[in-house]
Amino acid sequence: MNLRHLEHWLALAETGSFSRAAEKLHITQSALSRSIQALEEDLGGMLVDRIGKKNELTPLGRLVLERARRIVHDAQELQEGAALLQRGGLGHLRVGLGSGPGAMLMTPWLVYMARHHPTVQVTVSRGSTELQLTQLRERQLDALVVDVRRVEAAPDLKISHVVEMRAGFVCRQGHPLLSLHPDGVPFDALLAFPIASIPLSQEVARLLVDHYGPQANPAQMTTLQCEDIASLLDVVGQTDAVYLGIVGAARAGMAQGGWVELPMQTPLKAQARLGLITLVGRSELPAMSVFGEFVQKHLTD
Repeated sequence: MNLRHLEHWLALAETGSFSRAAEKLHITQSALSRSIQALEEDLGGMLVDRIGKKNELTPLGRLVLERARRIVHDAQELQEGAALLQRGGLGHLRVGLGSGPGAMLMTPWLVYMARHHPTVQVTVSRGSTELQLTQLRERQLDALVVDVRRVEAAPDLKISHVVEMRAGFVCRQGHPLLSLHPDGVPFDALLAFPIASIPLSQEVARLLVDHYGPQANPAQMTTLQCEDIASLLDVVGQTDAVYLGIVGAARAGMAQGGWVELPMQTPLKAQARLGLITLVGRSELPAMSVFGEFVQKHLTD
């Protein structure tokens, strides 16, 4: 078995046709057939049922497909990484950021790379945790920073640099609640104003209900919802809406005097658990170490 045979097998499995796979690989159909036969001999079984013009993967073929895809991708990344190191470069990095990490890391990360590594290709993607996990597994992304409580433990995922960040309620300076309840805002008083939040996990929803009662269920309590915390905080700065989420995401605005954390009669004892997620066994790109160090330094409460 060699890497070339696996590459040929991937092309055949993905196109479903010997002729199209051969055209994609720029080889003859006979050469492709010999390559697939050699792989089948090495593995001791048929990978594809050749039924007329139709080719169907056998159970062994489906198993080999997933393993082959990972092996070929790892080999390509290893070659690319080695070449970059020889040239003294860092290459490219595609990262996905969840709502909280995006609000805290995206602009500082892009500024840092523009200043210190201007030749590195950097792509930052936003979206739901579920979508980004799919993109990570399909190698469309190299790493994620998300709330790990929204991620199911899996043997193919490596989670590191985990930090717990406090959640709370944030409003604009001069909000009516601050003058009406200077010694602490009762939870019921919040409900007279719009509540702005990102989509919350079931775990956080249960915690809110346990803490404040059924009226704290995000499904009923939240009136303004989106994945972009920066947009939610902009709304909070311009209206009487109250932000519910990671307090650290509002740190910059709080330092400038635009927002303030609401003092609650019953403080919210909830935390987000943010962490860096990569694929287990995947060859690490040179730029990944830079990103890991950046996350560890800047993802603080």
